[in-house]
Amino acid sequence: MNGSGSKRYDKGEERIYSKKANVTRLLSYFIPYIPHIAIAVIMAFAINATVIVKPRVLQRVIDDYLVPEVCDAAAISRLGLIFFGLILLGAVLNYSQTILLNFVGQNIMHRLRTELFNKIQHMKMAFFDHFSSGRLLTRVTNDVEALNELFSGVLINLFRDAVMIIGIIWVMFSMNTTLAFVAICSVPVIAVIAVIYRKAARKNFIRMKRAVGRINGFLAENISGMKIVQIFHREKQKFDEYNSIEKDYFESSLREVILNSLGRPIVEVINNLAIAALVWVCAGDILSGTFEYGVLYTFISYVREFFQPINEIADKYTGLQSAVISSERIFEIMDIKENVEDLKTGISCENLRGEIEFRNVWFAYEDGNWVLEDVSFHIKPGETVAFVGATGSGKSTIISLITRFYDIQKGEILIDGVDIKKYRLTELRRKIAVVLQDVFLFTGDIASNIRLNNEEITDDDVYRAIKTACADSFIESLPNGIKSEVKERGCTFSSGQRQLLSFARAVALNPAVLILDEATAYIDTETEEMIQRSMENVTSGRTSILIAHRLSTIRCADRIYVIDRGRIAEEGDHDTLMNLNGLYRNYVELSLKNRYDEADI
Repeated sequence: MNGSGSKRYDKGEERIYSKKANVTRLLSYFIPYIPHIAIAVIMAFAINATVIVKPRVLQRVIDDYLVPEVCDAAAISRLGLIFFGLILLGAVLNYSQTILLNFVGQNIMHRLRTELFNKIQHMKMAFFDHFSSGRLLTRVTNDVEALNELFSGVLINLFRDAVMIIGIIWVMFSMNTTLAFVAICSVPVIAVIAVIYRKAARKNFIRMKRAVGRINGFLAENISGMKIVQIFHREKQKFDEYNSIEKDYFESSLREVILNSLGRPIVEVINNLAIAALVWVCAGDILSGTFEYGVLYTFISYVREFFQPINEIADKYTGLQSAVISSERIFEIMDIKENVEDLKTGISCENLRGEIEFRNVWFAYEDGNWVLEDVSFHIKPGETVAFVGATGSGKSTIISLITRFYDIQKGEILIDGVDIKKYRLTELRRKIAVVLQDVFLFTGDIASNIRLNNEEITDDDVYRAIKTACADSFIESLPNGIKSEVKERGCTFSSGQRQLLSFARAVALNPAVLILDEATAYIDTETEEMIQRSMENVTSGRTSILIAHRLSTIRCADRIYVIDRGRIAEEGDHDTLMNLNGLYRNYVELSLKNRYDEADI
């Protein structure tokens, strides 16, 4: 990433996409389902036809048989059967269309979710520095779900409703021009109301979506850190903080309810006023006997049917507005170009030897704040190298660059003499195993956590890795061995046990490069001694990089680099650096002092 990355991410939250481009992009997801959409459109026309024809059937019954008091049981029965058939046909078509459109909608949503998750998985770590887990969770779940109504029929039904309105207007004008004008005179009023509603609803939807993201982020953070919250008695403060965030969501949700509640009653009032106007216009002709009752009934039915789609459009507009805003947030993630480029035609890492070289490397997480400055070093294949330094000196950043979680701004990083960017990223990371200080275990069992769904790793490989990592004693003591359950984040295991499992996971990959980033931080002295005994076997034939404060972990390294404020201050083996009387010696003496203090305790 470059220095301006954070600015781009911050702007992303406020970015407003072109509606036209956004809707066009959403519509592109319908392309594989054009045959299904075509059938749904035909069904929409057929449904409209049943709705428009039904009042005409009843008009004939009223004007031809009821008002003249003509008793023709066969004709009335025939018209009754036609009316019933239209109702039945409309119900079957509605049901079939709903099933069809939901099939299309669910398939599109599945595609969107998988595309979005795949995109997130291939983003640089810089992306996750600026997007919290809660915000991303909202994009993948809430925002995609908001598109459900859109993909499951809103667009088709909006089209159907529009065709219905046009069809009703055409039929009304073909029957009586004056009454048709009376019936549609309220349309301009509804149009003005719709424009006002649209502006208010959009602003409120944006506010509500942001509030949901903040709530999800807050919950994800606090649930994972609940132990700290309770230890430091921060329940009240966290409750107040959550209450403040929730209040914002409550207010925006309440405003949405108010806006939605206004739409249908307003349209209903206008609907009844239009019917009253029709009756008023026809009253004189009806009393004089020059106007047919059936025509009035038909017009009243058409006015009700005319306003029903308008009501539905008002209701669906809420979902449509929500979907458009959600799509903006989804496409914001999809369009970020900060993902680490994985060259499909890149160089294979199959026979990686593990030679690593940094040449005048400069790196900053944010523009101008250099974390590494002109760093150069060379690690030969099979060497064990340690990096030491104060917290924040840049040690872990070096590891992140070797695994290519970030790209550098200046300089070169070479592996086996080849620029790291020229390798296939997925293969490169298969050849580099990392054991981190903060161990993450997935829900499942021990074997799946070591294998990580890599079918190339057999059960024998798993057992070998466990033994090499000295994790066999505690795993064998479990009732189900490697099939023992691992709960969320491995909460049922001790810190040391989780670290041993993480170590076994790395060994199982048989990597060319093994990186231990403070990997013994949470391991007691006895466990550390077990790992030290197996370390010689683990590091044999592969490059090993150690980042640790414990003297026992680093003193056996072939070479030690001392990092100070983003630069290499000292380098050499343990004895050489001790004789320099510099930073390394100070670290060692401080480490020994702490060890003696622990012994006294």
